[in-house]
Amino acid sequence: MFVLGIESSCDETAAAVVNNGNLLSNVIASQIKDHSAYGGVVPEIASRKHIEAISAVITQAMADAGLILSSIEGIAVTRGPGLIGSLLVGLSTAKALAYGLSIPLVGVNHLEGHIMASFLAEKKPGFPFVALVVSGGHTNVYLVKNYHEFQLLGQTRDDAAGEAFDKAAKLLNLGYPGGVVIDRMAKKGNPGAFDFPRAMKDSPDFSFSGLKTSLLTMVKKLGGHFTEAELADVVASYQEAIVDVLVDKTLKAAVNHHVAQVVVCGGVAANSRLRERFATAAAEKNLELFIPPMILCTDNAAMIGALGEIMLKNGRSDSLDLNAVSRWPLVPISAAGEKRG
Repeated sequence: MFVLGIESSCDETAAAVVNNGNLLSNVIASQIKDHSAYGGVVPEIASRKHIEAISAVITQAMADAGLILSSIEGIAVTRGPGLIGSLLVGLSTAKALAYGLSIPLVGVNHLEGHIMASFLAEKKPGFPFVALVVSGGHTNVYLVKNYHEFQLLGQTRDDAAGEAFDKAAKLLNLGYPGGVVIDRMAKKGNPGAFDFPRAMKDSPDFSFSGLKTSLLTMVKKLGGHFTEAELADVVASYQEAIVDVLVDKTLKAAVNHHVAQVVVCGGVAANSRLRERFATAAAEKNLELFIPPMILCTDNAAMIGALGEIMLKNGRSDSLDLNAVSRWPLVPISAAGEKRG
């Protein structure tokens, strides 16, 4: 089944074509240069840029796959969670194409898509497994029982890990996107130079607001003046504090739930130190680790198309009055408290 995937939840406009779980094309238009001056994503700018890019991105995805639009048998689009204006651009385009081509449409959960990205790699996990979804907007740990059944094991109580990276970079005037800059700079620093807090050590949940406050206190105390070497030590230590809790809590969740496989996905999964630490720690605990290729960690349409194909083949589809949702937890809020453990 040839499925066109469309993703526009934040600041990447993406389209991809999949067939029987195989990726035929994957096109991503980034907006980094449009938001860098502001140190973060500006929703109104993001929406306008999606409108400008989406037709060209879909056209390129079709060309890369060697197909024409009439070959497409189904469309999968990110319905949420995300920036509502951005989501509506992708969703409106998907509905127009589905109507014009008289083919089924299915709305996909962005978080579920990130977990699905692990199945697009050569080495694929098997159910059940524990998944850490870690990005600019999300830091959640799930027990994944099948493609659509999840148990929430832990989540952030405040900032997401990616948000903590971006806010630190903005505070230190390092540039945008913060996670990428910190990852690169931290390679030159000593991760043990400064003692940043690791919050909620005895809880399955995460908290990064105290870490951010600790950095702010340090900057004020030192007057914001660092040598190049000191700055590298600061960001390396800050990054290590984030990585420590992500690795520790995720692997504890796997051990506690007697699961032998761990998936790490989402934009922060592209962080080189996180990948390195997870690989070492998982091996020590005899856990099998799955992290998607770098291009499939950040927002992309390949993961949306791949999951959409499974949904469509299972008879799931949505009507053309489908609307975007800014919040869409994988586990219903009413059930999350009951299912966590």
